[in-house]
Amino acid sequence: MTDLPHTLAFIGAGHMAEAIARAAIDHGVLSVDRLIASDPTPERRAVFAELGIATTDDNAAAVASAEHVLLATKPQAITAAGGALARQFGDALRDGQIVITIMAGITTARLAAALGKPADAVPIVRVMPNTPMLVGRGMAGVALGAGAKLGDDDLAMRLFSAGESLAIRVDEPHLDAITAVSGSGPAYLFYLAEAMTQAAHDLGLAEHADTLVAQTLLGAAELLAQSEHPPAELRRRVTSPGGTTEAAINHLDSKTAHDAIVDALKAAEARSKELGN
Repeated sequence: MTDLPHTLAFIGAGHMAEAIARAAIDHGVLSVDRLIASDPTPERRAVFAELGIATTDDNAAAVASAEHVLLATKPQAITAAGGALARQFGDALRDGQIVITIMAGITTARLAAALGKPADAVPIVRVMPNTPMLVGRGMAGVALGAGAKLGDDDLAMRLFSAGESLAIRVDEPHLDAITAVSGSGPAYLFYLAEAMTQAAHDLGLAEHADTLVAQTLLGAAELLAQSEHPPAELRRRVTSPGGTTEAAINHLDSKTAHDAIVDALKAAEARSKELGN
């Protein structure tokens, strides 16, 4: 512990930053007095203030007051050519101060360049979380940049595995695949939920459609998480020969749904790489 008043400064106080802060406090990762949040929006600062977190609209002051900095701004805010935020943030950083970034698609090398620093001159820890962190069930990939060493990611691992969330260490190039599988993954489930809900309405179950779909997906996900069997085996156990499930699966196979899903994730990974470049 240093003499600095805060362990972690949030630059950007949006909904994901709020979820991280709440998890850190609720699960004892950091006490509320060790956090500070900077955001230009009074409404977002007010949310953090209600949690007991110190707030400011001065990014440089927040950076100067903390051991670690968590960048939770929109990517364009920090990477825009000549961006004031990048200059202000880069000038405020101290040598060796650890930066944790959750900005999608922005590599650690690109972030360092935006801050006016060589890639190996600033310890950057890049994290790809997902939105279920908002309900304490997040999945995150954590990677070290060229200027970071093993151990610089300790706080990030604790933050993103708080409660029922999970975090795994990966090499940075793998974050594009992490983005495709778990970062974007909730959207695929929501897409399935949309279709199932529409079908429930079409089948005359409008009154109960939302409950039927949400609870079914929740229960299936929990079963998958707790089971020692792979998804294919769990599916087989539900699919009786000649039964209703087999009829549905056969129809999906006739539409090459399995291959379409695999190709969709590959497209997401390709797009992540494009954004990183």
